[in-house]
Amino acid sequence: MGASASVPERSVHQFTVKDSSGKDVNLSIYQGKVLLIVNVASKCGFTESNYTQLTELYQKYKDQEFEILAFPCNQFLYQEPGSSGEAHEFACTRFKAEYPVFQKVRVNGQNAAPLYKFLKASKPTFLGSRIKWNFTKFLVSKDGLVIDRYGTMVTPLSIEKDIKKALEGA
Repeated sequence: MGASASVPERSVHQFTVKDSSGKDVNLSIYQGKVLLIVNVASKCGFTESNYTQLTELYQKYKDQEFEILAFPCNQFLYQEPGSSGEAHEFACTRFKAEYPVFQKVRVNGQNAAPLYKFLKASKPTFLGSRIKWNFTKFLVSKDGLVIDRYGTMVTPLSIEKDIKKALEGA
């Protein structure tokens, strides 16, 4: 079943996104992996704790079919002002991110990235589907379906139990 009438895709694996240098990446390469998809920003009050914990989670589970997909976004008080390449460099240099950091995207509005339209339609909140701030996280199953959505205030380490459960296929 599709996420909504406006989003015909049935799985994250049906999307193609761009990496930080503008090259196409078909998300089907992540089939069979549990994904944590996050809209990130370098100048946010939540940057330090989220990037630090995302790196910690990645180091712990990267060998267990787990991947983090980071999407820089400048929609919230312009807290990701640089280029996609600069956002990638920031994550990799300052926080030792080894997971992919993609091209900057819009997560809300008419010009929201199709992947984010799908994610939001799959797991709206009681306040609607709109993403409220940086570091909103979507946990995605090995078959590309959204398991859960976590707001900014939910730290990456606090969802570790859900990641473990998804990795076990429960």
